Amino acid sequence: MPFPSARKILAPFLISLLLLVTACGQTQTPSRWDKAQQESTQKPGRAQQTTADKSNASNQNLPQKAVAGGKLNKYFPSSGGGFDRVFAQEKSGFAEAKLNKGGKNVAMLSINDIAGNPSAGAKFKQSTKQIGGYPAVTQGANITAVLVADRYQVKVQSRDPSFTASDREDWLSKFNLRGLASLK
Repeated sequence: MPFPSARKILAPFLISLLLLVTACGQTQTPSRWDKAQQESTQKPGRAQQTTADKSNASNQNLPQKAVAGGKLNKYFPSSGGGFDRVFAQEKSGFAEAKLNKGGKNVAMLSINDIAGNPSAGAKFKQSTKQIGGYPAVTQGANITAVLVADRYQVKVQSRDPSFTASDREDWLSKFNLRGLASLK
């Protein structure tokens, strides 16, 4: 009976060969999509910050960690005057709501915690305009923003031509900016 001994030798040999072939196979280099996914989901670390960002962060005493997005929701203006506020997105340091009128999206409202990214507040340093006592800037033709407590960027972005710059300013003043300034 030579077959049982051949099976005892052949089976382990084939398994070893299979393991050797799969272990020594070529490794695939990550595609550009894999790299983009990794960069977009990777949290910015201290090694990625420039020295200028570090000095600005320490000068402004900003924390490195942003507040939870859910904590920002209560500072948004309420629905009213024919407008419906519908929360659209929230993530760490960011909350966004759609402002609808007659079933049509006319504006986007957002609060962004710039902790860990103090350079985002640089555009407010040259501001000559204020809304609710906070420096305000116009970005392009459709966005008006204020910087609250050197930490929270509050924006209103027009999505419809009927929603004007004065409408954006009115809605910025409806945010609970003083309450937001006290959020740590």
